[in-house]
Amino acid sequence: MSSSTRRRRYLRTAIGLAAVLVLSVVGAGAWFYHRLDSNITTFDAGGVATERPPAPVPATPGASVPVNVLLLGSDTRDDGNNALGGGDEGVGHSDTAIVLHIYADHKHAVGVSIPRDTLVTIPSCRLPSGAWTTARNDQMFNSAFSVGDAPKGNPACTQNTVEKLTGLRIDHTVVVDFKGAAAMADAVGGVEACVPNDVNEYGIHLRKGLQKLSGQSAVDYLRARHGIGDNSDVGRMKRQQAFLSSMIKKVQGQGFSLPTLLPLADAATKSLTVDEGLGTAMKLVDFARSVEDIKLSDVTFVTAPWRFAGERIRLVQPDADTLWKLLREDRTLDGQSTAGTGQVTASPTATADTPLTPEQAAAPITVVNGVGSAGLAGSGAQTLKARGFRNVTLGTNDPGHQVTRIAYDPALKATADQVVALFPGAKAVEEPGSEAVTVTLGADYRAAGTRIDALPSPSPEPGGTVGATPGTAPGTTPGTAPTGGVPTGIAENTRNADTDPCANLTFG
Repeated sequence: MSSSTRRRRYLRTAIGLAAVLVLSVVGAGAWFYHRLDSNITTFDAGGVATERPPAPVPATPGASVPVNVLLLGSDTRDDGNNALGGGDEGVGHSDTAIVLHIYADHKHAVGVSIPRDTLVTIPSCRLPSGAWTTARNDQMFNSAFSVGDAPKGNPACTQNTVEKLTGLRIDHTVVVDFKGAAAMADAVGGVEACVPNDVNEYGIHLRKGLQKLSGQSAVDYLRARHGIGDNSDVGRMKRQQAFLSSMIKKVQGQGFSLPTLLPLADAATKSLTVDEGLGTAMKLVDFARSVEDIKLSDVTFVTAPWRFAGERIRLVQPDADTLWKLLREDRTLDGQSTAGTGQVTASPTATADTPLTPEQAAAPITVVNGVGSAGLAGSGAQTLKARGFRNVTLGTNDPGHQVTRIAYDPALKATADQVVALFPGAKAVEEPGSEAVTVTLGADYRAAGTRIDALPSPSPEPGGTVGATPGTAPGTTPGTAPTGGVPTGIAENTRNADTDPCANLTFG
């Protein structure tokens, strides 16, 4: 379970960079490629759904596009894993699942942990017999991996479930087991981790405090839930995120000498089950080269916004859908564009803090209520006025829009880029001949990370201009700052990869 978490960062930086640099060293050559190839296990792509989210389209020929990798930790006791995990051999579950979104600039990444107890729809999945199941609602997320009762699980079914849940196209799926987690920790000489309290339950023995973990102790730390921290699965995910961050830091700190990287890449690939797109050492190396510029400080972990539903978990809306939408549009968590996919037209340099030019401040902007909720357009206009735009008017209501839309003439693109930065997830569209930048607020609209039902209802709609108190974002109390433009449900579940390993290890 923990494997996935650790593997997720691991594949990208540890295995990724390890394989890249190791295989580039004179003398490693063909022998090592062959060894890694023989280590890797692939799963049959025939179980992947035929109806899938669309792949991103490059903005220009040859431009980079975002990549989504699903990282799963299997708790199977098969193939010798019972020695580390305890229990009998049998079908595994994916108690750890992380969707790693690598942005189109290939310099930033976000890893989203999905709680194992989340109630989701498991779509039709293929059984070992070749038959397909019927879709089932309100199922625990981790049960998708066990559909068909295969000893090594059903990665394709979990991939189908994630695509159904998020609307993201999963480019690669990677599964790692207990043995892999232990071997990778050993290969780097142990990983610094923080144990919240002494643990002596369920055969797991850990002492409180910051310490170096490897082998069995690393597996215990990553999989323990009872008797440690707040005893929750969410708390466990936070520890896994912290552990992964420490592993990357350790690998980067050791440097990439041949003695360090050979055992690391060997141990990692022995534990992998991957899709056919990553099924050879060369394919892993090509993938790793595409992400080797990502720094630890440019990686963010997020636990999908959640709430208890009895003994299970449901995702909090609209926060979770906002998160998936931001990633589908390759936007940062505060709604900024990274550019490069053809789906987002905002300038990558335009942010909510970029100074307006006099021409931009005076450019005509029309705000339209695309939902019908009272005061919505007025609230959006307040956001623009507070930012420094002076020529803001309200248009006629046009209900029925789900997604916020920003239309502009190409001559007003610089202004539109600044406007897009204020409306996370908005779709920017060129409309030649438009006399103003038109912002049509959809059902997804949130001002400065607040919910629609929390927004004030400022002055009249439609028609007229709206003022705002300088420096005050709609939905906030004067003197308080929104969470950096990040919706509250996302911000409260976020952890930067370079955070202190002892910080924020529980959800409470």
